[in-house]
Amino acid sequence: MEQRFQPYSRLAAIVFLVIGCLYVLRPFLAGILFAAAIAISSWPLYQRLLARLKGRRTLAAAVMTVSLVLIIVLPLSLVTWNIADSVTHFYRGARDALDAGGFEPPAWLRQLPLVGESVDSYLRQILSSKEELLAVAKKYVEPARNILLNSGIVLGAGVAQVSLAAFVSFFLYRDGHNIVAALEVGMDKIMGEHAVEVAETVSRTVTGVMYGMLGTALAQAAVAAVGFLIARVPAVALLSVATFVFSLVPVGPPLIWGGAAIWLFSQGMTGWGIFMLIYGTVVISGVDNVVKPILISRGSSLPFALVLLGVMGGVLAFGFVGLFIGPTLLAVALGLLRNWTKVKPVV
Repeated sequence: MEQRFQPYSRLAAIVFLVIGCLYVLRPFLAGILFAAAIAISSWPLYQRLLARLKGRRTLAAAVMTVSLVLIIVLPLSLVTWNIADSVTHFYRGARDALDAGGFEPPAWLRQLPLVGESVDSYLRQILSSKEELLAVAKKYVEPARNILLNSGIVLGAGVAQVSLAAFVSFFLYRDGHNIVAALEVGMDKIMGEHAVEVAETVSRTVTGVMYGMLGTALAQAAVAAVGFLIARVPAVALLSVATFVFSLVPVGPPLIWGGAAIWLFSQGMTGWGIFMLIYGTVVISGVDNVVKPILISRGSSLPFALVLLGVMGGVLAFGFVGLFIGPTLLAVALGLLRNWTKVKPVV
């Protein structure tokens, strides 16, 4: 009787152990998954670096981790700090202007084609009455402040998650060979002859999604930097970094190039402001709307609908790093399903 129920008791012990481990690691699960995705997608680069450093794994892992901090964590921290600082100045300026009654429509507003005069007249009508001005401010200023604050909180949480991912990635790089060897043995015992094929599917899918997300963000930031330079917008480097970060968020880049266009209008450079609006809509947002789905879909054979669901569901489930984790998990699941059913996507 004991021998009969022994396999079930072992299975129950393993299940409870796995559940307990997941419960303990639940607060850090997003960062760990993100670190694993980064390590998998950048493993070939780590291998080349390790060869150049003559097999010194700790040094190679430290170099990769510092690079991750400089490329992702530091720019994300700078953008978060600037958003928090801007929210404070925005709220104080709006409150002081309301108290002093000193709101005036900008001079460039009347110069806008077609709608400039009507919008300027409407704003002057509202600004002439303090009661209407207070009503409008109560309706829009506080929600705008809350939106900016919530954006800063999300980015701040993203900084913490990415920092954790950088910390975990160091150990994944350093001990990666041992981890891969253990996984190969475990997968071989569970899946047998299909273990190698499944491992290749997972690696290829994760790499495709990560390259698609980061590649699109870099391309969009580079295109935005060119537009900012042409229009002579200040702080091109900071705006480019912000574009890189916000390109990972649906409808994020228009907040950056739209703000640049508003600044150009406020400085009396109406022509450059119109150029920035057109360039941002057609070129910068065009990269996001066209290149990202193509790169992700080709790299992972993931349908565009699942890409969008992965991005939105990943953010809801894991926060900022869910932008990467969501599409990656769906792509891996779809790749394994296709590998199991032997169904190939129709091109």
